[in-house]
Amino acid sequence: MIEVQNLTKYYKDFCAVNKISMTIRKGEILGLLGPNGAGKTTTLRMLTGFFRPSSGTIKIKDLHMPEDAIQIKSLIGYLPESAPLYHNMLVYDYLDYVAKIKGIDDKEKRYDRFLQLSDLCGLSSIMSQPIGTLSKGLKQRVGLAHAMMTDPEILILDEPTSGLDPNQIAEIRDIIKTIGKQKTIVFSTHILSEAEATCDRIAIINKGRVVADDTTLNLKQKEQSSSIKLSLKGASKDDATALLKGIHSDLVINDVEPIEEDLISFEIKSMDNQDFRSDIYLKIKETDWILVQLTKESQALEKIFRELTREEN
Repeated sequence: MIEVQNLTKYYKDFCAVNKISMTIRKGEILGLLGPNGAGKTTTLRMLTGFFRPSSGTIKIKDLHMPEDAIQIKSLIGYLPESAPLYHNMLVYDYLDYVAKIKGIDDKEKRYDRFLQLSDLCGLSSIMSQPIGTLSKGLKQRVGLAHAMMTDPEILILDEPTSGLDPNQIAEIRDIIKTIGKQKTIVFSTHILSEAEATCDRIAIINKGRVVADDTTLNLKQKEQSSSIKLSLKGASKDDATALLKGIHSDLVINDVEPIEEDLISFEIKSMDNQDFRSDIYLKIKETDWILVQLTKESQALEKIFRELTREEN
């Protein structure tokens, strides 16, 4: 659906986006993650045709930006971080105004579309309210209805849950997942759990470059080795460490704070990501120690994000 090659954007001498390349498939939900100033918003604005890239190509379906900009924009619904709403208008009047601007001239078609969007975005109870009196979460829903007005094939959302409370975030997330069953969605976010729960794929951007692009599961497995959490009762730390080091020279063993006073706990990593739980279990079984915990834990997305976006990297 979307193919980007070597996309670059300069603001005078500052490179905001540096040779980004990616392919976004039809029906995919892609989450764009990155710290402030990483280039997320600039990338989205180039995809929508709002900014012209300094170099690189954008291809959407069989169309090219900027040569086919008008046709491409007809395929895209765009919700910027601050939804462009008229606060003195009623929700219904605003949506009616937007529909007319977007060329839905038939009154019955407009009304049918309002019913669909009202149901999808949860607007039924606020249609007669002034937009200025709504909470930020409800304003975001109105902005989403605006972006969805012409039933576009692609939806681009810039920080759609920024500043919302947990309940509002969950509501917007449910809407995005529902829409994503039929459309291609690209959205940026700072909320890692949001991306993990909503996206089919995650691209992490740092200093204008894509530093990771994969499913959450694959990112957790690839970026660093997973670790084994081990807790024992009835063993001394020195004896347990000696036993573990005797299993395989590849194991890295670190002490961790035990969850109970009479336990000793370790974090065990394999540099080549092998799973040594069976070997550990069989060795401990030969002792009179009590095995309390032996679990394999993948990297948390938050930790991966920090590793990939640290200043020194």
